[in-house]
Amino acid sequence: MRIGLIGAGRIGTFHATTLSRHREVGSLIITDVDTARANELADGLGATAAPGVDEIFTWGVDAVVITAATSAHAELIGRAARSGLPVFCEKPIAVDLPGTLSALAEVDAAGTVLQMGFQRRFDKGYATAREAVRSGRLGRLHTVRAMTADQAPPPAAYLPVSGGIYRDCLVHDFDILRWVTGQEVVEVYATGSDAGGAMYREANDVDTAAVVLTLADGTLATATATRTNGAGYDVRMELAGELDTVAVGLDDRTPITSTESAGPPPADKPWTGFLERFAPAYEAEVAAFVEVVLGERANPCDGREALQALRIAEACELSRHERRPVNLGEIAGIRD
Repeated sequence: MRIGLIGAGRIGTFHATTLSRHREVGSLIITDVDTARANELADGLGATAAPGVDEIFTWGVDAVVITAATSAHAELIGRAARSGLPVFCEKPIAVDLPGTLSALAEVDAAGTVLQMGFQRRFDKGYATAREAVRSGRLGRLHTVRAMTADQAPPPAAYLPVSGGIYRDCLVHDFDILRWVTGQEVVEVYATGSDAGGAMYREANDVDTAAVVLTLADGTLATATATRTNGAGYDVRMELAGELDTVAVGLDDRTPITSTESAGPPPADKPWTGFLERFAPAYEAEVAAFVEVVLGERANPCDGREALQALRIAEACELSRHERRPVNLGEIAGIRD
């Protein structure tokens, strides 16, 4: 199999390394707007560097992996669809609904495959929680608590192009909430604080966010996020039912200290970032894409899944700005 990878940044480097080791990938072509970076990555992996995106589509690849800047995702997805190529794309499809809907329309018209990179779906902890919910082990699910806390904030220049904390960060929590519970979000009430520094206010964003979400079956969920959590990178989910409660992301590297005398000790080596915390999941999602291209499995996370998570994020932005609950019916989507 011959795969073209567009974008040689941090996550692109990780995916390229995974693909270069895969037994079904015989050839890997890498390109980036920074040609020196693409050349260096390709040389280190024994891959081929392409001078630009055009070559990815003219050198005869079987599939495309998109890890370029967010602003380029929608156009590249459309180009791959028009070329009849299956695509793996890191989230998001686009930072807004019009761009997302346009790209999805191109994929639908071409009848091609678009797999989105929501890696938490491939994390063993979340998969175990999903099974606990679906098997009835928890009984009636009544409360879900999700959180994402970055250890350090992104560069100030990233904030204006990130889409904001709901679209950039909490969108992972929104997607995994749907995947684990099997329920759709019907209403959100969101708020946020920009007290963490002027760069958030200048980007019309917040550094800390909190959302109350109502699911279709009446389950209540909360999702919180912050850009600065000095103790370490902390991603967790708790699911409480009438029969039992389970927690995802609670282990000996969770950056939390108990104040109880009999509580667990602080983590000796707390998680520092998403690539470290979710490395096996990132590897698994790319391996799944290879299987999808080979026709060995169904698409585990298509573009409509990403659209649903984005619609929740859009509802949160509207809720924060208008200081009111927002029904998901107010947010545009694709009708079957």
